[in-house]
Amino acid sequence: MKPFISVIIPTLNEEKYIERTLKSLKNQDFNKKFEIIVSDSRSKDKTVKIARKYADRVVVIDKRTVGAGRNAGAKAANGEVLIFLDADTIPMYNFINKFDETFKDKKVVATTCPILPDSYTNIELIGTWLLNMFLLKTSIKLGKPVFPGICFACRKDAFNKAGGYDETMKLVEDIEFSSRLRKIKGKYKFIQETFVISSTRRHKKWGPLKIINAWPFGYIQYKVLKKTPDYPPVR
Repeated sequence: MKPFISVIIPTLNEEKYIERTLKSLKNQDFNKKFEIIVSDSRSKDKTVKIARKYADRVVVIDKRTVGAGRNAGAKAANGEVLIFLDADTIPMYNFINKFDETFKDKKVVATTCPILPDSYTNIELIGTWLLNMFLLKTSIKLGKPVFPGICFACRKDAFNKAGGYDETMKLVEDIEFSSRLRKIKGKYKFIQETFVISSTRRHKKWGPLKIINAWPFGYIQYKVLKKTPDYPPVR
């Protein structure tokens, strides 16, 4: 039987984080079959070696954009539902279960859940509230959903119909994809019964203003100026 859910994790030199994410997926409170696909952009560290210990499949690609990684994982996936998760993002034990419950409604096209930081300062608390309650939850209520690549799920047929991610974009490719996906008729949900914890490594190095300028305001630069801010890897 083909797995109903495929979890896709794009990677590039993520040896410091990927094992915790994969272990969390392996320890889910979920009694049905699902698959884990790691889509790697030819990492130079031990990412692939670690991934092969836990993942059902490791896809290695030449392109180094996160959009290309997600697209390659989606192409290899057997599931009817695709869950995209960043390599430094840890899902709670009931994560797969709650996403599975949501997609039992055949009208649901896509969904996400709260994204929490792995450390807390006042700025991070404010940023978390703005991300979850305003940008994610409110955008869905307004019928203009934005789905962050950090943690997002949609039906595979909807993903293909929307055309997948733009593989040329190094940043805000998730916002751009959301703008095409939401044209598909159906329900878009924000799941509040589970959450993920994502690394604040970039926030610690860049600070809040530079982060906001890159995402989400980088999308405005992309639309108006046809360019995006620099977004070098932070390892």
